[in-house]
Amino acid sequence: MTAMTREVMAMLPHPSYRDRMATGHVGTLLRGWRTRRHLSQLDLAVGAGVSTRHLSYVETGKSRPSPELVMSLAEHLDVPLRERNVLLVAAGHAPRYRESSLEDVEMGTIRRSIQHMLDAHDPYPALAVDRRWDLQLANGAAGALVGLLPAHLLEPPINVYRVTLHPDGLVRLSPNADQWVARWLHDLRRQALLTGDADVETLYDEVSMYPAAVSALDDRPEPGVGRDVVMRVELVTPIGEVAMFTTLTTFGTPVDITLDELVIELFWPADAASGDVLRALATARSEG
Repeated sequence: MTAMTREVMAMLPHPSYRDRMATGHVGTLLRGWRTRRHLSQLDLAVGAGVSTRHLSYVETGKSRPSPELVMSLAEHLDVPLRERNVLLVAAGHAPRYRESSLEDVEMGTIRRSIQHMLDAHDPYPALAVDRRWDLQLANGAAGALVGLLPAHLLEPPINVYRVTLHPDGLVRLSPNADQWVARWLHDLRRQALLTGDADVETLYDEVSMYPAAVSALDDRPEPGVGRDVVMRVELVTPIGEVAMFTTLTTFGTPVDITLDELVIELFWPADAASGDVLRALATARSEG
């Protein structure tokens, strides 16, 4: 296989997206995205600088859009890079975005930078996940939390939602699961709705059937303002209880599908006592 062939193959859509693409022309897909974003044809046409009539012709298949028009419409619809390739291919054009592996040589600088960020966050947990919430990179503190789980949950790929919400997962160590599980499920469902990602929808369907998820969705707490300003996730560790909140970081200007979908999650102690426990856990790791 030549280098050029490998490059083209790396840019082709994920199989599940190819299956969806085969069910309709680019106009059908664009109309789906426009509906998903709650935009009228007029709204999208004005934003993309095209006539409403021409957009209508594209959506009904009467007109084949140029790659520039596909890209303009995708930009205004905030379509993920993976799906932009799908739109381009469905319109009969070549894909424009490649999908690299973090293990690729050309991704070495990016991978080292991400790992440096995660390691610098120690003794607090930090990890990087892909669009399916499969673990890609982590620091030692995150590894220690995962190490509290049974082996059957740690077979690769390790999925953050599975290892958290599974009956044998971290949720069993959380005394306040009723306060955050429903919100985590809401966030996953929102991701599925915004991205149209079949894999994320499948993940949501799976984890939403776990007992903790069913309980949370059936008996979610009433919304309101409490003393906390962020949602706390409390866990009981071997040396004490910790309460944490998280921040999510993404790349600002990705042109690679892998980086477009990568999310870095940093866990922070919600109070001074939790910080002490996390530092003590780090000390125990280094001495063990």
